[in-house]
Amino acid sequence: MTIAVTGATGQLGRLVIAALKQRVAIDDIVALARSPDKASKLGVSVRPFDYATPDGLADALSGIGTLLLISSSEVGQRSAQHRNVIAAAKQAGVGRIVYTSLLHADTSSLDLAVEHRDTEAALAASGIPVTLLRNGWYTENYTGAIPGALAVGALIGSAGQGRISSASRTDYAEAAAIAASVPDHVGKTYELAGDHGWTLADLAAEVTRQTGREIAYDDLPPNDYAHRLQDAGLPAEVAQAIAGYDVAASKGALFDDGRQLSRLIGRPTTSLADAVRASLA
Repeated sequence: MTIAVTGATGQLGRLVIAALKQRVAIDDIVALARSPDKASKLGVSVRPFDYATPDGLADALSGIGTLLLISSSEVGQRSAQHRNVIAAAKQAGVGRIVYTSLLHADTSSLDLAVEHRDTEAALAASGIPVTLLRNGWYTENYTGAIPGALAVGALIGSAGQGRISSASRTDYAEAAAIAASVPDHVGKTYELAGDHGWTLADLAAEVTRQTGREIAYDDLPPNDYAHRLQDAGLPAEVAQAIAGYDVAASKGALFDDGRQLSRLIGRPTTSLADAVRASLA
């Protein structure tokens, strides 16, 4: 069974390819990439693949048994791009699609959920067997802020005491490789999140513990947080979106205690302490 991975040169895609290489024969893995030259070092077969260009997508999926559709990074264009891929998969006779959706996509208050719900509906309508991996937040989304926090002595956000059940990209990549390579997961939906929820205050405390430098968590009103992000160089639209994610987190949108991710990968998810340690290294 040949497994193809979209977005293979992205941060998650590269990790998925590496995880698949530990589980199936290299000849059974196909990397799909908008820029094939960037995928040349992945050590697997590569085919050109652009979500936004319908022509040629079906040819690229010829002979593919399972397609891992990693959601597009282009927020606002995902629905159309994913529908292009789904239509091409149906035309090419792909046997199954594994899709990286969003945690609790069917009920989530996050703006991001809209396009994921639309994609899930398109998958259901396609008639192709599907596995839904509803991924929670990456811990790296937050550990990336550690250098800035160390520079000013504070971690900022607008998540209040909202608990975030994040996991590492490696955790999610391993789950995707397992779901794509094992047929038992056909027709299933997984709510994937870290084993232990934490707050941004917990993150600040962990950075303090590991560095010996006092890092406080400064909880800001969303508009103030967005303005601070803009001052740091982020575009206004991106800054407002990030602040909005924190507001949703404060209301529980990023929390899940079902531990389906650790059960799927057969080990505990990466702890906050380990994630911070890796970031500091």
